[in-house]
Amino acid sequence: METTNVRWPGSLWAAVTPPGPDLPELIGAQQADVIVIGGGFTGLSTALHLREAGVDVAIVEAMEPGWGASGRNNGQVIPTLSRPDPEDIVARHGEAGERFVGMLRDSASSLFDLTRRYNIAAEQEQAGWVQPVHSPGRIKIAERRVRQWSKFGAPVELLSREQTRDMLGSDAWFGGFWNRTGGHINPLALARGLAHTVLGLGARIYARSPAESFERRNDRWVVKTARGEISGRALVVATNAYSGEFSKSLVPEIAHEVMPVLSWQMATQPLSDNVRKTIIPGRQAMSDTHGELYFARYDARNRLVTGGAVIGPGNKVERIKARVTERLQRLWPQIGEVSFDYVWNGYVGMTTDFLPRIHRLGPDAYGWTGCNGRAVALTIPLGNELAKAVRGVSESELALPFTEPAPIVAHGLLRKLAPLMLLVYRRRDAREMA
Repeated sequence: METTNVRWPGSLWAAVTPPGPDLPELIGAQQADVIVIGGGFTGLSTALHLREAGVDVAIVEAMEPGWGASGRNNGQVIPTLSRPDPEDIVARHGEAGERFVGMLRDSASSLFDLTRRYNIAAEQEQAGWVQPVHSPGRIKIAERRVRQWSKFGAPVELLSREQTRDMLGSDAWFGGFWNRTGGHINPLALARGLAHTVLGLGARIYARSPAESFERRNDRWVVKTARGEISGRALVVATNAYSGEFSKSLVPEIAHEVMPVLSWQMATQPLSDNVRKTIIPGRQAMSDTHGELYFARYDARNRLVTGGAVIGPGNKVERIKARVTERLQRLWPQIGEVSFDYVWNGYVGMTTDFLPRIHRLGPDAYGWTGCNGRAVALTIPLGNELAKAVRGVSESELALPFTEPAPIVAHGLLRKLAPLMLLVYRRRDAREMA
């Protein structure tokens, strides 16, 4: 077996996380009952829940578990979607949408419960998630979301401006809402912990083996890589925002219905105890309503983990450091001098309607994409639902709102232009505050 702990520069998570398991490549001809393409959160959760049911499963991963979006994000555990609310989801998908809303409502607790059940050490803190509103007019968003999520049984609460100030330690916001089940986690530690757990349950994981194609052959699915192939009765494609990064022909209909948007993450030096007690003193995860999102949470070493976006030529790392430094000092003047020890990035899979896309790809074959910035919580119960699907559970019992793939027209051109949307978001944000 060969080590698979691929490091990438700048990542806090890669610097502080214990190594993942040593994993082999896929070489020669192999078999499994279920094949999962992708060793991120969804693929690992699918494999875990299949092994709990005694199903033989193998994961085919292009790099190592957590190498993609699962190990590069901010680690916020958020039990909502980014834009659509429960009524939007139900209006679009009917009864399947209602089941999906129930799954989403419980998604953060599903993640934290899983880490406790398997003793996965991932710096997890179920301190809640808060979404403050950045302009007086946006308080209607918080009111709507509290009303709708309360109707579906979520533990949400509307926050006044004073409550938001006390919770976050800043006068920058005008109220908001919070969900007690949310929180934050070291996402790479979660991915590697899930990988260790899955292996311990008897699954196989093949690393450094990008899937090049899959096909239906003799009533079985066959996945091909550069050095081998594996056949199985059922197939789950769980590659999300990285669906087209290693093979343009793997699932082009899925790869082209999601826009991979580069998201930058950054971690400050550890804050002093005195300062930390005045900035998000309850250690909740926070992401607000700006189009150019403001977000922050602590890691286990009291670093403030935040981030942003940057476009155009030039030294992007230094430019984003300067921009986010100014932002943090404006939101929290008491923070003083800001120094970033880590800056890294990864793709977020965005869809045009901010809804995830879940598909049937053929007999006993399923795929999905479109985390829209909510993958950490969403993917754990989603993997459970996909495991149920390949085990033959009735569609009427699944929290999976299936749709047909809908590739974005002129996807390649729009992918190049997508970063320019940041200018639109900044203009809208400034106009609202004015």
